[in-house]
Amino acid sequence: MIVVHHLNNSRSQRVLWLLEEMGLDYEVKRYERNADTMLAPPELRAIHSLGKSPVIQDGDIIVAETGAIIEYLLATYPGHGLRPTAGTEAGRRFTYWLHYAEGSAMTPLLLKLVFGALPTRSPGLVRPLVKAISNKAQASFIDPQIAAHTAYWEAELSRSPWFAGEAFSAADIMMSFPLEAGASRAPYGRDKPKLKAFLQTIHARPAYQRALERGGPYAYA
Repeated sequence: MIVVHHLNNSRSQRVLWLLEEMGLDYEVKRYERNADTMLAPPELRAIHSLGKSPVIQDGDIIVAETGAIIEYLLATYPGHGLRPTAGTEAGRRFTYWLHYAEGSAMTPLLLKLVFGALPTRSPGLVRPLVKAISNKAQASFIDPQIAAHTAYWEAELSRSPWFAGEAFSAADIMMSFPLEAGASRAPYGRDKPKLKAFLQTIHARPAYQRALERGGPYAYA
C-alpha cells in the first residue's frame, strides 16, 4: 500500500490526484500546518529529515519532492497512459514541463508570497519601511516575472490543449499548482482564456474531485 504523507494546503494534493488518475490504492496520512508559522509539524521529520511534504512510502521505499514522486510512480506502475513516449516531441515537452513547474514557475510565486507577508510579520516600528521595500520588490521584479510566466503558459496552451501536446499527461498535473497559485493572486480574465479554461477542465475531472475528497480542500496562495 502506498502511503502519502499529506500536508494540508500543500503541493502533495497533486500526488493524490495522480494516484487517482492512475487508479492505484493508497493511504493518506494527514498533517496540519502550524497556524502561526504555516510550517509543517515536526512529525514529518520522522519520515524525511527536512520535514517537507509531499513524501510517499511504497513498502521500504521513501520518495520526496513532487517531480521525483511523479517520475517514480509512472515508472513503477506503468500502463497508465500519463507519460508520452520518450524521444517524441510530446515526450520532450513532458520532461520540460515536469521540471519547469518547480524549477522556474514557482520561484516568482513563492517570492510574491514571502514579500507579501513580510510587512505583517515585521515589528511595528519598521513595518512602514519593510512595506515600502516589499512593494518596490514586487512592482519592479516579482510582478513582471509572474506576468511573463503566465503569458508564456497562455501562449503554450494556445498551441495545444495540454502542456505536453494533444493528450492529458502527468505534466498537466505538475503544472496545475503554479496555475492555481497564479490565479489565486490575479484571476485569469479575458486576456488569459486558455489558462482559465485549463483550470475549469482539470477541476472538473473525476480524479481531481476524488483527490479533493481524500485530501480535503486546499488554498493555492
